[in-house]
Amino acid sequence: MTDEQQPAPEIRRPSMADALIPLVALTTLIAGSLALFGLDALDGPIQVGLLVCCAIAALIGLRNGHSWSAVQAAGQGALTSITSAIFILLAVGALIGTWNLSGTIPTLVYYGMHVLSPAVFYVATAVICGVVALSIGSSWTTAATVGVGLIGIAAVLGVSPAITAGAVISGAYLGDKTSPLSETTILTSQMVGVDLYTHIRSQIWTSVPAFLLAAVGFTVAGFVGPAPTHDAAYQDIELTKLGDIFWITPLNLLPLVLLAFLSIRKAPASLALLGSAIFAGIQATILQRDVVNGFIHEIGGHANPIVGSIQAVWKTMANGFQMNSGIADIDRLLSRGGMDSMLLTIWLIIAAVTFGALLEQLGLIDRLITPMIERARTRGRLYLTVFGFGFGLNVVAGDQYIALVLPSRMFRAEFAARGMAPQNLSRLAADSATVTSPLVPWNSCGAFMGAVLGVPTLSYAVFAFFNWLSPLLSVLYGFTGFKIVPTQRAADTEGAV
Repeated sequence: MTDEQQPAPEIRRPSMADALIPLVALTTLIAGSLALFGLDALDGPIQVGLLVCCAIAALIGLRNGHSWSAVQAAGQGALTSITSAIFILLAVGALIGTWNLSGTIPTLVYYGMHVLSPAVFYVATAVICGVVALSIGSSWTTAATVGVGLIGIAAVLGVSPAITAGAVISGAYLGDKTSPLSETTILTSQMVGVDLYTHIRSQIWTSVPAFLLAAVGFTVAGFVGPAPTHDAAYQDIELTKLGDIFWITPLNLLPLVLLAFLSIRKAPASLALLGSAIFAGIQATILQRDVVNGFIHEIGGHANPIVGSIQAVWKTMANGFQMNSGIADIDRLLSRGGMDSMLLTIWLIIAAVTFGALLEQLGLIDRLITPMIERARTRGRLYLTVFGFGFGLNVVAGDQYIALVLPSRMFRAEFAARGMAPQNLSRLAADSATVTSPLVPWNSCGAFMGAVLGVPTLSYAVFAFFNWLSPLLSVLYGFTGFKIVPTQRAADTEGAV
């Protein structure tokens, strides 16, 4: 009998121990990396731990009869699913670099400091990001553009960057989960099988109260939180320095306007971001000639001004912009960006998503979820189970799409069997998966937010008030029955009784 005629090996259903071993390994390795390296664990140690967990999951799959080609296919599928995210990250790195070179971010900071006072800064940040995200439908784009500018303002004002990042993310995810332009909102409604606007209306009942409570928290933080580390005199020095380095003009905001226009027109995010980055670089060579000449000298560029300018923009997109102004806060604000600044984050996302894909494709997640459904005998317990499953997938799978799709798919029949309309599940899935994704450092969203905002995920997570309150309210509604919509059949039955 030839190899081709050999029967395929029998694939065994994984045991509970099989399902738990990779999770125990993940918990141990991540805890160990954080204990040994602190916040620097995201600079490589956690990535190594995740790849070791991938190997453990692969070995379990092989032991249960899966072929190596099947294991490879699962990993390849994971990489395919994040191609778009990788290009977005690289484009954001280029964008931050050229937006600094062109004066776009310095101009946002300059004008923002004249409008926003420390007392109302946090709540204003949340509102601004909420409006922008609702308009364009993207939390990532909001954080990478307006959010970066607001973090810069926070640095110059001397207020907490962690609380500011929490406010940025709170506003960004309010808009992301309630905007009809958001891909996650559209995906959730499609996976559950509910009309998009029915889904959005359902989400309002958790999103709006959660954001109002978050706004109260940010207002309180502005008045009783850590005092600004910079006084008015120091802020004036920083403003003067920004004005000395850059030509501050509303024209510097044209790259932001272009990005907003492209986003509203639903251009692919990576192309919109890269287009804005290139436009900012070209604009810099015209409006910020002194800055560009200084950077050409810094990198040892060509003496010809045209060739040197091309080198400066190219170098900025690749490796970021550098500034040596003599003022530490100004230098930290401006010396950022470049595609290479995103490579650690991309490494983290690849490792996390591959691990999650292996758990799913090898049947390990399904082995865990079945007993959970069987034990969730009341509506409140079912809601708590869905939340735990969604948030847990954000932790172990490292990707919000996995955390969103799987609960929507696996609990759909159970919600219908219990007489609950599909918009109940779509709201709960969004609250469990979408808004909790930026709270996990190795999740694609958490890694992205930490990299873009320059604030470690573990530092801002506690201050992302909306991202905690929204799922809390969703689970609470499950226990109380508030705004739980029955299916038409269930409603008719109740009416008959």
